[in-house]
Amino acid sequence: MNFIVYDLEATCWDGNPRTQVQEIIEIGAYKLNPYGEVMDTFSRLVRPVIHPYLSHYCRNLTGIEQDDINRAGKFDRVVEDFKDWIDIYDEDYLLCAWGSFDQELLIQDCKLHKTEYDWTEPHINIKQQYHELKRLHRRRGLRRAVEAEGFEFSGEQHRALDDAENLVKVFNEYRDEWRF
Repeated sequence: MNFIVYDLEATCWDGNPRTQVQEIIEIGAYKLNPYGEVMDTFSRLVRPVIHPYLSHYCRNLTGIEQDDINRAGKFDRVVEDFKDWIDIYDEDYLLCAWGSFDQELLIQDCKLHKTEYDWTEPHINIKQQYHELKRLHRRRGLRRAVEAEGFEFSGEQHRALDDAENLVKVFNEYRDEWRF
């Protein structure tokens, strides 16, 4: 089984008003073999359609520039590339994310763009399992979990591939403990 450790970045606003629909703007992922060894990476920006212009807050948080988003592919094309990269039809895989937000957003955007989303089902919430495993009463963000495990947080926080890289550190630390 291949493990797809991934992270998404989404459109966002200061205070994240509930009236705004978030859309994926970046997918970053690591493909790990059953032994936790990195086989490949995937990193793509996605052009949102409901709110095509990133807020000042979102640009500052992620470091993603509007020009980069303007040149990015549309969701349906990027998600097809992502599914091909995962090899959903020929390989046994498990999607692994920090929290439930990523899977929910992936499903939401698939529905928005009228594409299949059943491929998102083999999925585990590493954040939830990590907190249960460590018996933590307060939720930790990814950065704090990485540092609590004795690793250095590398790259830029709120960039999908960098966050996925850091999640790989926590994932591999407890690879034999996760419930599938």
